[in-house]
Amino acid sequence: MEQIVECVPNFSEGRNQATIAALVAAIKSVPGVFLLDQEMDSDHHRAVLTFAGIPAGVAEAAYQVARVATSLIDLRSHHGGHPRVGATDVVPFIPIKGATMEDCVTLARDVGSRIATELQIPVFLYERAASADHRRNLENIRKGGLEGLAERMRSDPGWSPDFGPSALHPTAGATIVGARAPLIAFNVNLQSHDLNAAKAIAKKVRFSSGGLPCVKAMGVELATRGLVQVSMNLTNFEETPIQVAFEAVKREAEERGIQVLGSEVVGLVPGAALLHAAAHCLKLEGFDRSQVLETRLERAMAGGLHEQGAAVRGVCSAGMNELSGSVTDFLETLSAGTPTPGGGSVAALAGALAASLGIMACRIGPSKQASTLKSGSVAQRLSMIEQRLLKLRTRFQNLVQADAEAYESVLRAFRLPKTEPGRAQAICAGLQVATQVPLETATVATATVTLLREVRPLVKPAVSTDLEVGIQMGIAAIEGARANVLANLKNQTNQELVAAASAKLKDIEQRLAELRCETTQTSS
Repeated sequence: MEQIVECVPNFSEGRNQATIAALVAAIKSVPGVFLLDQEMDSDHHRAVLTFAGIPAGVAEAAYQVARVATSLIDLRSHHGGHPRVGATDVVPFIPIKGATMEDCVTLARDVGSRIATELQIPVFLYERAASADHRRNLENIRKGGLEGLAERMRSDPGWSPDFGPSALHPTAGATIVGARAPLIAFNVNLQSHDLNAAKAIAKKVRFSSGGLPCVKAMGVELATRGLVQVSMNLTNFEETPIQVAFEAVKREAEERGIQVLGSEVVGLVPGAALLHAAAHCLKLEGFDRSQVLETRLERAMAGGLHEQGAAVRGVCSAGMNELSGSVTDFLETLSAGTPTPGGGSVAALAGALAASLGIMACRIGPSKQASTLKSGSVAQRLSMIEQRLLKLRTRFQNLVQADAEAYESVLRAFRLPKTEPGRAQAICAGLQVATQVPLETATVATATVTLLREVRPLVKPAVSTDLEVGIQMGIAAIEGARANVLANLKNQTNQELVAAASAKLKDIEQRLAELRCETTQTSS
């Protein structure tokens, strides 16, 4: 991958395994994205998921997991030790390789806008994506929790959301989306029940109160363990390394007669931070990261793979031979006698083909008659439609794989022993994702067919048949996706989810009828 972006969304759920499984499935459903870590904490009542991949895939996964969280997490019944304002509380994008902070700011704005528009959740941008200085820090947005944010939104124009409605979502609250540098979530557990002491120590070490640079800290109770904790975010471990933060907390605790029980890292941590800590604590002389076995092996393998890749590129042929091989591979996989990929993936592929035909027609250009009538505006309109179809095609490509992976998760849930306590919840959550994917396929296909119909009178007559094929492929995508939705709803026991999906399906069916009617009238 030439560009890699990381995303570390935090969710207000740390106790329900089935809900976390559904969130994980939503992330894994997007091609080009890799789930790296998942953390649950029942005391904080919070989950942190870490994934990375190509920017477009990471953005899609961030939206999809927020959509699932919105349907499964209800803040009205949520109580935990960690501050939060949303079901999907915070969604940061972090540049890792070949991507800039500006790239991540763009992702944050695009995903934030989509969450607001499609899920009707107010979105606030923070850190490097912030639209105002007073909203740059996460703690400022969370100040006072849901009630505090709701009051500021009602009374202060400076607290209107960047995207979405002016009031909190009734069950999902608000979502904070941004771009930031990598940070380390580092907690120190104290052998004490004294929450006030933990809060006092946190105040001493955090930068905003005159403590350590690049350290955010708060005191939290861990009720299930009978402990208190100093929970920290180290926003720049080179300014304040892990061991420095740990020693500062330990020193403040000992001054209060409290012993440190241990520490923990939440999520992932850069290897350099741990190596720095190890070298410091062991007082290693002349130590270099290249002395780490895994580092040396990774470099050697990367060099070998680079050479192999160059050789492969040298012998690969382009054009129709390559395309033929790709199509053959997919057809062989499709006919292999396994449950996936199946009809849902084919429906998404049909949509991608429809969008591709529309892109082709736009690139061939306007007809002479249309150009004469509309002057230069036709070419401009076709260019805009081409860009929209390119985005729709990318979504279809993601949905081809997403449908297969969603159905795989359903199969895994049904294979659980019937005595398994979480089996019913796992099936319900799996079916929800398996329903949402074809629903999105149908929605995207509807938008695609609408655009193809708009393109047809503007382009050269020579491509009219191609566009007709595209329209029919798009309609087939809607029909195929609809069939998958209906099949999955039959097994869904959560009637609230059934009702919501059925309502969306009814709108799609109405638009499908209109498209068929329009197509018939045009043909005749």
